[in-house]
Amino acid sequence: MAYAWIVWLILAALFLGAEVLTPGFFLLWFGVGALVAALIAALGVGSLAAQLIVFLVVSTALVIASRTIFERFFVRPDAGNGLRTGAETMLGQVGTVVEPSRGALHEAAVRVYGSVWTALPVDGEDPLREGETVSVERIDGNTIYVRRRERRALRFSESPD
Repeated sequence: MAYAWIVWLILAALFLGAEVLTPGFFLLWFGVGALVAALIAALGVGSLAAQLIVFLVVSTALVIASRTIFERFFVRPDAGNGLRTGAETMLGQVGTVVEPSRGALHEAAVRVYGSVWTALPVDGEDPLREGETVSVERIDGNTIYVRRRERRALRFSESPD
């Protein structure tokens, strides 16, 4: 087949055109494989089976190689202490008790980041008193569990002396 290279070029153009319309880099490598098959067809390899094998080997190798390369350079390993967002940013933050503990669970109100939260003392802590400084230990739904701090929180205008 003397014009097989033209068929491979058309196939490559179709793969490359389809790649533009799809997310990821998958069809791109089949387009490159078709270009290589077109090259060997143009150089005189007349066997359609040989062209097809070259197409499949090149395309498969590029797909496997690209996955390895993309994982190495674009996927970051999770360090376990990644960026915290939302309510998770409150863990370890300092707040002030604005309403003392009441009831059997010693439920209180604590201001953290300017918002007032329902707070419970962690196990082993005494009931909370108004004005005490606490730190957030954990969050469960819309309730925070707090532990007393030895020192009160400093305001921005205060120095730590």
